[in-house]
Amino acid sequence: MTIALRYAARSDVGLVRSNNQDSGYAGSHLLAVADGMGGHAGGDVASSVAIGRLMRLDSETPASDMVAALEQTVLDANQEILRRARDEPQLAGLGTTITALLRTEGKFALAHIGDSRAYLLRDGETTQVTKDHTFVQRLLDEGRLTEEEAERHPQRSVLMRVLGDVDADPELDLSLRPAHVGDRWMLCSDGLSGLVSLETIDRTLQEIEDPDECADALVQMALKGGGPDNITCIIADVLDLDRLPRGVEAPSTAPQIVGSAARTRHQPTAASGPAAKAAALTRGEAEAPYADEDFSEEEPPRRSPWPALVTLALLLAVVAGALWSAYAWSQKQFFVGTDGTHVVIYQGLAQDLGPIPLSSPVEVTDIELEQLPPIMRDQVQRTISTPDRDAAEEVVMRLQNAAELNAPTTPPPGTEEPTETDSTTGTPDGGASPSEPAEEAPGGVEPLPERPERTATPPDEGEPS
Repeated sequence: MTIALRYAARSDVGLVRSNNQDSGYAGSHLLAVADGMGGHAGGDVASSVAIGRLMRLDSETPASDMVAALEQTVLDANQEILRRARDEPQLAGLGTTITALLRTEGKFALAHIGDSRAYLLRDGETTQVTKDHTFVQRLLDEGRLTEEEAERHPQRSVLMRVLGDVDADPELDLSLRPAHVGDRWMLCSDGLSGLVSLETIDRTLQEIEDPDECADALVQMALKGGGPDNITCIIADVLDLDRLPRGVEAPSTAPQIVGSAARTRHQPTAASGPAAKAAALTRGEAEAPYADEDFSEEEPPRRSPWPALVTLALLLAVVAGALWSAYAWSQKQFFVGTDGTHVVIYQGLAQDLGPIPLSSPVEVTDIELEQLPPIMRDQVQRTISTPDRDAAEEVVMRLQNAAELNAPTTPPPGTEEPTETDSTTGTPDGGASPSEPAEEAPGGVEPLPERPERTATPPDEGEPS
């Protein structure tokens, strides 16, 4: 048995958009649809980059490597899209969906991300093979929406997973499937699946045998439904070349490239039909209804929640960085204070941030607070700021000296000398009169410069009396 594909690819700009952000590829070994997002800024670039990477796989690939090869190629396309967004700021936010089938030795490898779809007609029944990576699909999976509600939901185009400038490591749906002779595959963007029901798709795939005519018919149905988005469709029949009827030609192996990846990027491949002609007249076109335009009209881009989430994460990172910088600076500050009993060197700021302390003790000295002269004791209780640890050590040394000088001297037992009394005053000889004040501060040391109290009172309040 010799497996082959007979295929047709179509893409149309639709009746509202002025440029085509879809891209499609159909070849003897590869079928792929990419639906770009990002408006004029880059949706067409993203889908073209993805198809450009994937088309390199349109050749015979060992069956054992086909899933890995398809996955790696899609991830390589994602890296190239990220590079384009990084090098060209005007492309920030670009992205694309991908639905791709790679055929080798009677098997298909399927890779999918986003809301483009793959359908399979087998034994008279059409089924949707892929699952949309959208917000609405998640609500459906959780049972919070019905199918009818999902079709009318205003957020049905919000993507949760996509290639592009929103996720450096996207998660793909990957699977390996048999290529049954007689199967018919259809790949499409949501510009078709969002307007044409599964019942209509099933009936069309079964009734129209020729892939070209079938693809044309499906695109025209989407246009008649309003065509608000770009429309891309690929039809592929699985054949056994050894069983072709006599006189029937083997299918062409020439690739078909449509949409933004094609040279005729904004021209439709299904250019007939009253809806398309009416849209051309509305835009003031004549002979070439889908010729390139100046794109002055702004288009509503497809929305993804990830840019907003990334922006929020960056803002939180900036705030966290600023707080960390402030904390790191505070930990380079030192001050001398007390734990209530001893003199302590602290690292950080003397103030607290509500219940959060901004300092921690780094050295509890042997200097007792009660050993200090009153003026120095008061300064330590109000804390003494220093520019660094060395300066704090110098303050502690001065406090140690002051404590030693302020300590009372007690002579050894039995060595007290008799005290001579002045016969005139009745006071010890050489002593000061009780009415005479002391000439210098207790301890005989110069007091440290006073530091303002840690309160919110005005500068002229809170000074020691």
